[in-house]
Amino acid sequence: MFIDCHGHYTTAPGALQKFRDAQIAGLKENLDVPASARTPISDDQIRESLENAQLKLQRARGTDLTIFSPRASAMAHHVGNETTSRRWTEACNDLIHRVCTLYPENFIGVCQLPQSPGVAPVNSAAELQRCVEELGFVGCNLNPDPSGGNWTSPPLTDRYWYPFYEKMVELDVPAMVHVSSSCNPNFHATGAHYINADTTAFMQFLTSDLFSDFPTLRFIIPHGGGAVPYHWGRYRGLAQDLKKPLLGDYLLKNVFFDTCVYHLPGIELLLKVIPADNIIFGSEMVGAVRGIDPETGQYFDDTKRYLDALRLSDVDRYKIFEGNARKVFPRLGGRLRA
Repeated sequence: MFIDCHGHYTTAPGALQKFRDAQIAGLKENLDVPASARTPISDDQIRESLENAQLKLQRARGTDLTIFSPRASAMAHHVGNETTSRRWTEACNDLIHRVCTLYPENFIGVCQLPQSPGVAPVNSAAELQRCVEELGFVGCNLNPDPSGGNWTSPPLTDRYWYPFYEKMVELDVPAMVHVSSSCNPNFHATGAHYINADTTAFMQFLTSDLFSDFPTLRFIIPHGGGAVPYHWGRYRGLAQDLKKPLLGDYLLKNVFFDTCVYHLPGIELLLKVIPADNIIFGSEMVGAVRGIDPETGQYFDDTKRYLDALRLSDVDRYKIFEGNARKVFPRLGGRLRA
């Protein structure tokens, strides 16, 4: 089975954005638009949004299942207040649940969280529990910077986050570290902010004892780990200077990387540096980079093609395409059996 751990509903019906637009307009009038203001979305609209996009590409590229979440750039936790974020998050997660209900063999849900700047992360625990226990989701996307590029929250290793981690451990679900849109003009959202956040999260983990406190906590760092695999010697050296154990012993029981790297040399280096036990197939198709590479004639985000071009052992191929996803998302097995 080919499991893609990183998919977003970037093609959601326009009615979802209408609700968001109404929310943003209401904020200008000091109004919190109620959840009842959601514009209805039919099953046929959902099918239409997927059949010529994610589902078409799944079939063309030979993948089976996408671990699917709301559009990351649209989480925009910096917009409005805690109520705004909660209502928007519930609308997005409910729509993902409908997708997974219509296409249970193609999609399994991962939830957005109702984070908001200055609001304790534990306030997102109820939505995580709802999505896992009631909607059948298998993980969450955790934004280390709800401020949208201003980085006003404590590091992910601060005890500020611990009550939320306790809920993750209780539910036995991982988090993908994933920022949202950037309101800071210094940081292009997908070209800078995302990659900066991936790298920053890893460095925060490196300088902490987080996994001594939470030995079963699991994170996926997307987009190939940001800069990390490509500067592995720097991080090994920094860990050594900080008197930390070897990175493989210290972090790689808890931290994993996806394959959302959009050229073959990058994938080759990722697999040369990071053990196969810590790499999970992901494409983020119909995401940040949607075009065709003029050098190859193929889509940039067809990451399976890059992996297929490599001489991987059968054992490593299984780990990357299926086994590691089952390990990192333990609820996935039950969902697949169902």
